[in-house]
Amino acid sequence: MEQNRATLAFATLGHPGRLAVFRLLMRFAPQGVRPTEIAEALGMKQNTLSHHLAELTASGLVGVERRGRSLYYAVDLGVTEGLIGYLALDVGRARPDLLPALPPAGTQTAPMARPETGFNVLFICSGNSARSIFAEALLRDLGKGRFRAFSAGTRPNSALNPFALEVLRRNGHDTSGLRAKHVSEFRRAGAPVMDFVFTVCDTAAAEDCPPWPGQPIAGHWGLPDPVKATGTEAEKALAFAQSYAVLRRRIMAFAELPVESLGRMSVQTRVDALGAAPESETPRKA
Repeated sequence: MEQNRATLAFATLGHPGRLAVFRLLMRFAPQGVRPTEIAEALGMKQNTLSHHLAELTASGLVGVERRGRSLYYAVDLGVTEGLIGYLALDVGRARPDLLPALPPAGTQTAPMARPETGFNVLFICSGNSARSIFAEALLRDLGKGRFRAFSAGTRPNSALNPFALEVLRRNGHDTSGLRAKHVSEFRRAGAPVMDFVFTVCDTAAAEDCPPWPGQPIAGHWGLPDPVKATGTEAEKALAFAQSYAVLRRRIMAFAELPVESLGRMSVQTRVDALGAAPESETPRKA
């Protein structure tokens, strides 16, 4: 990255508000987020947010795309990679004591080695009563022993949603060991070290959580909350079935990835592509 461009990017991120917006967008990357959702997540006034987004866009760190009547802002991962590379490789002179885990730009990382017990995968949503529970049950049953599935919530409910349990039972999943759990359970000493961490709701993705140990591959597979569905009992049940169907399709594709023969960058790219798959794709029977 050219020095003047790097200077502008660093100056842009030097403001606490702009840095907060950029960090939130990184948690959704490579997907975009609407300004109203950013403002709500950060408790920021719309006019203040508009100024920050304009500065981030002008620096090249963030791009904007119009979809219908809405604008979606997303991190430009290429520019961000260039900025990190400039700091690490140019300013930092690639010192190994500063960059023990950062490979040189363009380096293809080694394939991921599967632990004897399988890759640990954590699915996170806010309530841990439906979407993340669906994902845990699905990967547990579809992973063919290659994965250990877990789920948690940032503000978990006391019990699992009865509509979610009914969908799981109807699709042949054992629900006896499923329970709502707080994400802190997986940050304690002795907790499994995660290889993958997925957020399956926008609320959980927007929360500013500390980084996970072990640098797991992260992905955002956000889905609308079926718990908020309104209408008749049948219409509510349909919302849960549709969420299950979308997650089943994504998790089937994820479980089939040849993770052991791919480098981390390739796995991350495929995880991102699964999260960006449109929800309107034909669902499987649920």
